[in-house]
Amino acid sequence: MTAVTGRAGPPGPAGPVGTTSGSAGPGGQTGPGGPGARGKPGARGMRPVTGWRRWRAPAAVVAIILAGGAVIAMLQVGPPATGQLDPRSVGPGGTHALAALLAGQGKHVSTAVTAAAVLARARGPHTALVITRPGLLGTSSLLELAATHADLLIVAPSPRALRALTPDVAMAARAPVASRAPGCTWPGARLAGPADMGGLLLRSAAPGGWRCYPVSRAAGVPGGTTGGGTAPRAGYASLVRYRSGGRIITVLGTGAPLTNRYLGRDGNAALALNLLTGDSRVVWLVPGPVAAAGPGPRSVSGLIPTPVYLLAAEIAVALVLAALWRMRRFGPLVFEPLPVVVRASETAEGHGRLYRSRHARGRAAAALRAASVARITTRTGLPQTASPEAVCRELARRTGRGEQQIQALLFGPAPGDDAALVKLAHDLDVLEGQVFTG
Repeated sequence: MTAVTGRAGPPGPAGPVGTTSGSAGPGGQTGPGGPGARGKPGARGMRPVTGWRRWRAPAAVVAIILAGGAVIAMLQVGPPATGQLDPRSVGPGGTHALAALLAGQGKHVSTAVTAAAVLARARGPHTALVITRPGLLGTSSLLELAATHADLLIVAPSPRALRALTPDVAMAARAPVASRAPGCTWPGARLAGPADMGGLLLRSAAPGGWRCYPVSRAAGVPGGTTGGGTAPRAGYASLVRYRSGGRIITVLGTGAPLTNRYLGRDGNAALALNLLTGDSRVVWLVPGPVAAAGPGPRSVSGLIPTPVYLLAAEIAVALVLAALWRMRRFGPLVFEPLPVVVRASETAEGHGRLYRSRHARGRAAAALRAASVARITTRTGLPQTASPEAVCRELARRTGRGEQQIQALLFGPAPGDDAALVKLAHDLDVLEGQVFTG
């Protein structure tokens, strides 16, 4: 399709012209297209907006959000490296004070967070394993710990952990932690005296074992596996200690006497030291979420920390908001001064190229016809609101042509090909020439 310039508008003096960002208008209207769209600054001193100036505000917003997210991630308190019953913790629930006392007696105390690390360190003789929060360990890890030859000190186990580590000991009920008398013949408990015990109450079928710190009927709390929901009888202990396969297994119903908060009360310190007095190496197992997940394969998404997902979601929301802010607004066209001077002929040629690229023969023909009708009605003195019939009747009177011929020329259907469009432009020029010279 050829570019249609025709007589889209009489050439006029160049000057600043207002235009819209929409389609071409009739006549000599100018627009942002055309070869001269980029040139000298306009009369008002406006400068074209560069790419950096256009995107610097969204870039600044995204940078601020990223910086804020990074600061929040750095300031956020992550999972504590030390926690409940951890020898590295100096908090009330930690056992740093007990670890220091054991080290003062010449014992080597180390800490691990996985069962595999504990088993690697427990191969030597005279080694004790302190297993805190065994409910966080997987069943396979518990069975591996049960098969080791080291002494075991199990603190507040779950029923599943009891079945795996000490099949001869079962949970009976629960009781509050309070100062209780030893109530058994084990020398370590008798020398220590009253201690803060309670928590899980245990039944033991192990022969030759000690069942210490029992809870009386009045102090017991119904629950656990007692059946019938009644208070436990005297004899349910919160400390069970027995020998099995050449090693000593001890089960504590609570870890309170080991913690920094309670270590200095009653005989808690003496009891804690007596529980580990026969071993020169103590390996403290403090399982965390990684140990609880088990040794099985983990997906890639499971290895990514949760804050990474939160930061990615924050960035995505910021990008969506920036896109909504910068996206095209649909609404009425706004006239604004052009930053450069564009000649009317260049604008008409640019519009012609656009029409040709989109095969918009109907729009090109409509623009040519509208411009011709506007010039003809102005020249003949007809009102701009004159009907097509009135325009055709007046032109037929002036030119001697038939009304039907003029009707087809000015208000007929769109041309079917480029040749018909070129012929239409030529016929319009001829008609205007007859009107202007008549």
